[in-house]
Amino acid sequence: MAHILITSGPTREFFDPIRFISNQSSGRMGSALAAAGLKLGHRITIISGPVDIEYPSDVDLIQIQSTSQMQDAVESRFPSCDGIIAAAAPCDFRPLVLAKDKIKKNGKGLSVKFEETTDILKLVSREKQKEQWSVGFALETENGLANALKKLKEKNLDLIVLNGPSALRSQSNHVRIVGHEGVIGTSTGLKSDVAQDILALIQRQLISPLPGSQ
Repeated sequence: MAHILITSGPTREFFDPIRFISNQSSGRMGSALAAAGLKLGHRITIISGPVDIEYPSDVDLIQIQSTSQMQDAVESRFPSCDGIIAAAAPCDFRPLVLAKDKIKKNGKGLSVKFEETTDILKLVSREKQKEQWSVGFALETENGLANALKKLKEKNLDLIVLNGPSALRSQSNHVRIVGHEGVIGTSTGLKSDVAQDILALIQRQLISPLPGSQ
């Protein structure tokens, strides 16, 4: 049995006490991956941003809002896990300044300066132990395979799951699973079925590989 850490859902970055930037990540893929992992007998910890779905009751669930909170949670829990599947869509940017009060209309519009957030998966994957593994997700709108292979190398990942924007807030998905040698698997269908295909491949490649298969 492996202890798998799964990140799921979006994060929120506030620029005043009321308003924030985020994205359309629903958490459905993360939930489906958790269910697939439990079905294989693994222990699952989920770190999730704000979502409207329910996760399987047998997981250890940590709920966060901001990207920095997700980073803190991942950094504190990954060392005790065998691997991580980063299915979350944390914000890439956050406002430089958080206004103390709600920003009012003034007839001049609004300008907000942003800074980049930390790449959480890149941070922890570069520091993983020899026996640990890491799997990322890449949502691309163009040059998908080339960008996925670049992220795979830059972030020191073992596998990356490539999908497109049609996956957001959808019940279904089409993915290509990419290793360092290229595409090693594909899956299309309901997210529950796709998740099982992803976990089955992770099981074969990373958790219980045959001798000489890596």
